[in-house]
Amino acid sequence: MGAIMSAGAATAQEISLLRAQLERVQGRRLGAAVLPTLPSLASLLPGGGLRAGAAYTVAPSASLLLALLARPSQEGSWCGVVGMPELGAEAAEQLGVDLSRVVLIPDPGARWLAVTATVADVLPVVAVRPGGRVTPGDVARLSARLRDRGGVLLVQGVWPQAEASIAVDASEWTGVGDGHGFLQRRVLTVSVTSRRQAVPRRARLVLPDETGGLSAVPTAAPVPMRAVG
Repeated sequence: MGAIMSAGAATAQEISLLRAQLERVQGRRLGAAVLPTLPSLASLLPGGGLRAGAAYTVAPSASLLLALLARPSQEGSWCGVVGMPELGAEAAEQLGVDLSRVVLIPDPGARWLAVTATVADVLPVVAVRPGGRVTPGDVARLSARLRDRGGVLLVQGVWPQAEASIAVDASEWTGVGDGHGFLQRRVLTVSVTSRRQAVPRRARLVLPDETGGLSAVPTAAPVPMRAVG
């Protein structure tokens, strides 16, 4: 990964050091109104991408989260991941994440919210698994910071007033025969519920596909009709 904080609980000194490092690499406001995502996900999200200044709740799927980070990191946006020690570099790279633009903080400890806010000050995209409950005041302060900096927050858990909820409705594995064989392909039914959409959008996505990335399940071609006569 681009940078990794210590595995132990992040201290005030470490947070201060992280702030200084990140301000050097990307201490600017994000100019784009919408961050691009992979095409298969863009069709589900309101506005066709991740809206700057907004928070999204994401299903507890590492693959789905990494797929959301892939395109922004490819386009040059730095991404922070807070409180997810199991996130693997190999899986991230297979899904297209630019590891040189990822800051990983595996264990922020009890100060997870302060760490998240610090990272959100200087990085356009921050993914976090909350280490506890948040108050309405906490949400309001971090939301104001996101709007000011033009950042995006991806939360694996509950987050009030989220722009949209990205859920996994079903997961199907293929490749196993009668008690033998290898798991080769997983198809996820992903749905997005948003305040900006009256009806949730759903799609079946292959994750990972043949290339290790993400793609939409091809729709069946129409059967040609035969002339009668």
